[in-house]
Amino acid sequence: MATSFTFYKYQGAGNDFVLIDNRSGIFNPFNYDLIGKICHRKFGIGADGFMLLQNAQGYDFEMLYYNADGQPGSMCGNGGRCIVAFAKLLGIIKTETTFLAIDGPHFATINKTNHWVSLQMINVDTVSRDDDAYVINTGSPHYVSIVDEVKGLNVFELGKAIRNHPNYTHQGINVNFVAQKQNYIAVRTYERGVENETLACGTGATAAALAIAIQNNSIGHNSTPVKVMGGDLNIQFQYDGSLFTQVFLQGPAVMVFQGNYQITTTF
Repeated sequence: MATSFTFYKYQGAGNDFVLIDNRSGIFNPFNYDLIGKICHRKFGIGADGFMLLQNAQGYDFEMLYYNADGQPGSMCGNGGRCIVAFAKLLGIIKTETTFLAIDGPHFATINKTNHWVSLQMINVDTVSRDDDAYVINTGSPHYVSIVDEVKGLNVFELGKAIRNHPNYTHQGINVNFVAQKQNYIAVRTYERGVENETLACGTGATAAALAIAIQNNSIGHNSTPVKVMGGDLNIQFQYDGSLFTQVFLQGPAVMVFQGNYQITTTF
């Protein structure tokens, strides 16, 4: 494998990622220790997650996603939107794509004139309850607690306690706190794998919007603006009272910078 490689840093509503074009196999996808070092905010580039863009037969590309701790992760919505923008930068796609991720194929579009990406998420047909909270898998598992206000919440302490509760400690769970406002919902998220609050979480924003739709019995087409710590997202979906379909996570995906990473043996 290469001793140095070009990387790209992207962010989607403050959710930041390191991306590598791995179609030629320059990066070992099983080098979890190196991935964790790259994501480290003091000793590496720093990121909420890491992605490899790879070839996939029958698709425009494959997305391999890793959490900030270096371990393979479940679906990342904002990461998915960022890798679509990356594929456009590389000339793989123009304005739409179908790519492969860990939870299956995803369709997405990207606006010609700005960085807005609309990513189709999986259908959701199962929602469980944990006391007053909703537990929803939108490609990643999420615990959604509906609260009066997200400002002032100690998301790190509250989220960490739920994420490490015996009910969830085996696989872990992402923890979201959502407050319904007049024209939008406000969401804050503690992410497993990062083990901290992040400025945005795409699958979490999606889960929060679906939970609010259940609570409000919002049958039909929904378009839910979401304010996260890092900016604005939007969730669109159809809801028939039991099944969520045509679920789209929408928001910005912006390249921050690119650089060359030299692999060293020290941390």
